[in-house]
Amino acid sequence: MTGEKIDKKIFEELNFIKKQLAEIKEHMVDIDALLTAEEKELVFRSFENEARGRLVPLKKLEEMRL
Repeated sequence: MTGEKIDKKIFEELNFIKKQLAEIKEHMVDIDALLTAEEKELVFRSFENEARGRLVPLKKLEEMRL
């Protein structure tokens, strides 16, 4: 193979890899969007506490620390 043919083949392969990488990125799941079972339980309990009026506003917590 000549140098030009090798360069062309490498360029084609790189373009193919770039296209595959773009497809992979498009279909990747955002790991930060997934919750563990423990995290789901914490979120559920937080909503329950909010509905029951058990949450403490951040301002009140900050005042307590002073």
